[in-house]
Amino acid sequence: MGSLYKQIYRYTHPRAFRHNENLWPWTKITREATGEICSLTYKSKAVPLCRLSELKDRFSGPLLLTATGPSVKDIDFSILPPTIPVMGVNGAYSLEGKVSFTLYLIVDMEFFDRKPDVIASIVANPKILFFTTAHGIVKIIDRLGIENIRCRLALIEDACYKIYQPRIASRDIKNTFSYSDTVLLHDQSNEIGFSVDIRHGIFDAGTVAYWALQIIAWLGFDKVIIAGLDMNNFEQPRFYENSSNMLPSYLANKVDSLIFPAFELASKYMRNAGIEVTNVSINSALPAHIFNKVPLAQSIKK
Repeated sequence: MGSLYKQIYRYTHPRAFRHNENLWPWTKITREATGEICSLTYKSKAVPLCRLSELKDRFSGPLLLTATGPSVKDIDFSILPPTIPVMGVNGAYSLEGKVSFTLYLIVDMEFFDRKPDVIASIVANPKILFFTTAHGIVKIIDRLGIENIRCRLALIEDACYKIYQPRIASRDIKNTFSYSDTVLLHDQSNEIGFSVDIRHGIFDAGTVAYWALQIIAWLGFDKVIIAGLDMNNFEQPRFYENSSNMLPSYLANKVDSLIFPAFELASKYMRNAGIEVTNVSINSALPAHIFNKVPLAQSIKK
């Protein structure tokens, strides 16, 4: 039946709406005037959501963001003060126990498909506020059941692939958002944006860490300590993987053209907003002029 609805959707909607084909007709949303999705119904059942407006500046102080580069294996998280909140992305959840996650972010649908055990563990944790897309929420409900969701859900969108709205091509980002007061644009690229109001969507730049920085700025933290932002050794397993179970990485051919320029834009915003960002992956390929490289022990003393 799902494939039939998908075909109907394709025949009745322009190609620019194609990213919605797996949601229609079962997923229904309403939006606030701010642009955020304020209600979500899937297969006639309401899905409880944490409102993004209510999360604005909800937090303060430092945050540890755990990415998944191999360098995470070399970090001693036992020195981390228990009062520092921790946000994880993708497979970083294997650190649970060494750190205590209260925020989580996954937007990669391949990760949902290939690592269902990790998703199940995150969703079962009532301490976690889980940021994901409508597509991610649908996958959770289809596989685990809405009754088994114990975490809190915050629905976010790609600014260029908003639900039931036409896709915005990456080449059109600068023209589309040039008059927006909630979007920063890169001086030398037409394809890179940074959202300062995530209710209007979040910009992708090839890596989930870029989504995370936009969310973190919205939440109100004034210091971000990033672990595992290696941006090299893409052929090696992530810290939680081995050679037999590693998922493919698509970052290598995006580093210079997209990822580094995007992090430069993020760095510019963070500095202007008074948000300090440190990268505790000392051998990271990301230049220190973007995010200062500081060992974890030194970073938490500042």
